[in-house]
Amino acid sequence: MARVVVEDLTKVFPGPGGGPVRAVERVSLAVEAQECLALVGPSGCGKTTLLRMIAGLEPPTSGSVAIDGQPVNHLAAKDRQVAMVFQHHALYPHLSVYENLAFGLKLRKCPRAEIERRVKAAAETLGLTACLGRRPRELSGGQHQRVALGRALVRQPKVFLLDEPLSNLDAPLRAQLRAEIARWQARLGATAIYVTHDQAEAMMLGRRLAVMKEGVIQQVAEPEAVYRHPANLFVAGFIGFPAMNFFKGRLVPGAGALFFEEQVPAGTPAQPGLVLRLDDTRAARMKDWANQGVILGIRPEHIARRNAVPDASPAQTVEAVVEVVQPMGAETYVSLTGTAQPFVARVPAAGHVRAFERISLVFDMARAHFFDAITERTIG
Repeated sequence: MARVVVEDLTKVFPGPGGGPVRAVERVSLAVEAQECLALVGPSGCGKTTLLRMIAGLEPPTSGSVAIDGQPVNHLAAKDRQVAMVFQHHALYPHLSVYENLAFGLKLRKCPRAEIERRVKAAAETLGLTACLGRRPRELSGGQHQRVALGRALVRQPKVFLLDEPLSNLDAPLRAQLRAEIARWQARLGATAIYVTHDQAEAMMLGRRLAVMKEGVIQQVAEPEAVYRHPANLFVAGFIGFPAMNFFKGRLVPGAGALFFEEQVPAGTPAQPGLVLRLDDTRAARMKDWANQGVILGIRPEHIARRNAVPDASPAQTVEAVVEVVQPMGAETYVSLTGTAQPFVARVPAAGHVRAFERISLVFDMARAHFFDAITERTIG
């Protein structure tokens, strides 16, 4: 399998008013051989455009693509030794599964014995052996998607490009096929770029994540690193569910410590802002930010019921009123008010939280994140 290197890749489309629309902006990215890189971001951020430029289906405005050390900008899509699986996996309805899998190989005039070998191997890998004689109308949604993957697999390309291949399936089937794709990619040692807007899918399938916003790569790192050390406010809010809570305010020194004081927006009904003490380690790192504007970010799973943390500091405890309770089985998502900014906590289901109840919560400030209020870059 091959290494893919993208350098300063840019794509500009003409906008509706004649002005330029920069769909992809100077993206540089290296995907290692046998790696699955998940390209994740909201709809319209340029993920598919980037994938199509790598595939050769969309000419770049500027920049270069190299596969296995060879520049491929001048090559047509059919000559790049890549295979792409699309969101809409249209199969030929009049052909059997075997014929759908073999179709591309026949067009390339592959020998019949080789077609037979590749199709049977792909069918075995994807659990389609019993379906080879069926027509698409006789298949389930998951089997449709496996055939689409199989069409790419039989070509034995250097690189697999997958553009949201599971987005049209229901949740249980998506979960099943995510696991199957992960096993398939690991077993084959395939180089793959997997485009999705689903962060759970990205974190499960990608050895690394590339998080994209408005045509620009925001961060490239392993999933755990992106979750624990987001590069900026956007990445912090996009990765993780429920989303990270954000509070705008400033850092204020006092009594030998450093405190975060939440800014209460003008016109907000009389609600107190958060006042939380930073842990000593964080305070030492952030002393230069004293009296400056920052954004505090904390994930719902890092907010706990006070009775679950009996030795918690009062300076990291907040009183709030439960507004909405969302039971999720083993855990519960709780929407809360009572401070200037509503927030969400994720607590064990055994906590028996009730709507309109007033509860005490502890913010784990050792796991909090801080961002520059102007640049939105991570500062601590």
